[in-house]
Amino acid sequence: MNVTSFLRPLFLTAVILVASSTGIFAEKSIPAVVHSQVGDSSAGVKGSLRIKNVGKLQQYSAAQRATYDTDISSPKSVTFSRDGSLFYVNSLEGCKTAVYDSRTLEKQCVISYSFPSGQGDVWAAPSGYYPFTHYPDGQNKAFHGKPVESAWSHDGRYLWIPFYRRTFDINAQDPSAIAVIDTRTHTIVRMFETGPLPKMVACSPDGSLIAITHWGDNTVGMIDISSPDMKKWHHLEPITIGHKLTLNFPMDASVNRDSNSGYLLRGTVFTPDGRYLLVSGMAGPMAVIDVAAHTYIGQVPDIYGVRHLAIDRGYLYGSCNVAAKAIKVSLDSLTAGIDRAKSQGGRSIRFGGGIKAVKVGGGARTLDLSPDGKYIFVACNSGNAVFVVDAEKMTVVDNIRADSYPVGLALSPDGRRMIVTSQGRSGNGGNAVNIYAVDRPDLADPLPLSASTDNITPAENHADSIAAPRQATVSTSSRSGLWTIAGSILAAIAAVLLIGKSRRKK
Repeated sequence: MNVTSFLRPLFLTAVILVASSTGIFAEKSIPAVVHSQVGDSSAGVKGSLRIKNVGKLQQYSAAQRATYDTDISSPKSVTFSRDGSLFYVNSLEGCKTAVYDSRTLEKQCVISYSFPSGQGDVWAAPSGYYPFTHYPDGQNKAFHGKPVESAWSHDGRYLWIPFYRRTFDINAQDPSAIAVIDTRTHTIVRMFETGPLPKMVACSPDGSLIAITHWGDNTVGMIDISSPDMKKWHHLEPITIGHKLTLNFPMDASVNRDSNSGYLLRGTVFTPDGRYLLVSGMAGPMAVIDVAAHTYIGQVPDIYGVRHLAIDRGYLYGSCNVAAKAIKVSLDSLTAGIDRAKSQGGRSIRFGGGIKAVKVGGGARTLDLSPDGKYIFVACNSGNAVFVVDAEKMTVVDNIRADSYPVGLALSPDGRRMIVTSQGRSGNGGNAVNIYAVDRPDLADPLPLSASTDNITPAENHADSIAAPRQATVSTSSRSGLWTIAGSILAAIAAVLLIGKSRRKK
């Protein structure tokens, strides 16, 4: 037998095992997994700002019992109640929303999204706008909902939570759904169908409309909630941005719907006067909808590749995921450009004043502004950190590490608490929520970083918590096992070579 032909497959196997265990073949865009620690503190801005990690919830290490929580399963987003006393974590893969006391981290309840079908008293009647085309019996099928983002209506009484997909729809190409939570009882009081793969949701300033952005097919849904009787709330015809995608993916194999989805519509915000709805695309320009006319006006080519949008004190802010930037645009200048394009019937919207931008950490995702508008906080996914930007100067002034890979972020109404969710990527990292105290000595009655806020220990999980599947990770022991196997193969190769050499000498 030829020794070289015998050794080649063994050698290749060893190389593959070593490469796999060291991450050589890993996706280049995924950085190493890191974990934040309670007690972490930022460098701060003298006399104005300092951030400290004061608590944590996680499901990546059962050994860390004080912070272990089985309801933290791929946490996608977080929001605070209007009074700041509670925060709501959407666990996407856990198919639930967990509700916590903001000060003690004691779990108040868990809202589970398990449905015997898409019918029943809690469901609004089908609108006719979102037919099942791949699952003809989809309305009758049982499913779990994967919660993504959220929005408040009715002065904080109702919380709207869209589902990435119904679990039976493996490629998110048929209607999904959105749940309406009554936060007085933390129960689901109304369900609506949606288009495919809804992500962002927003409520109009006058409280009469809910907008739902469908990442899956370049459309935006609208629900009229102007009636005091929720049974009269109803869908309006969805609005197409550019062109509606035709979805025809396999029924028996998953595809990457996070990239195969047109403009990747994401950021969604109404202008303060309620005239326009702005919808950004992570793979395209920002689109503008005329709310009263219920029509698509056009796109803003200069505002491109934006993931999250926020409006504050006359400015539009955005996070650019790929460019790793935060941007700022004069809202007056932008709306003047929209008005001009609207009157001229043009689809391309131009505006004066330009865009101010600043580089932040890699993978800029959710952003939020301090209540006084002084600082922008940006969750940076591949940067494994939260970056703080001076909103006036558009310069980075501070940062603090977070668990890999931060995606959701929310500041409490008083700006003293910040919650950051780390969802994880490709089965690595994530399954963590970090709680930070934000010290602002430049504001009246600041919250000190004292014993009252330091090192919060979460209460034990309540009995109503539902165990959720954990994301697969490559543990240290499994890596060691790969090294052992690879080492054995290499040792065998060396032994064969030595034997061959010895025979040749003889």
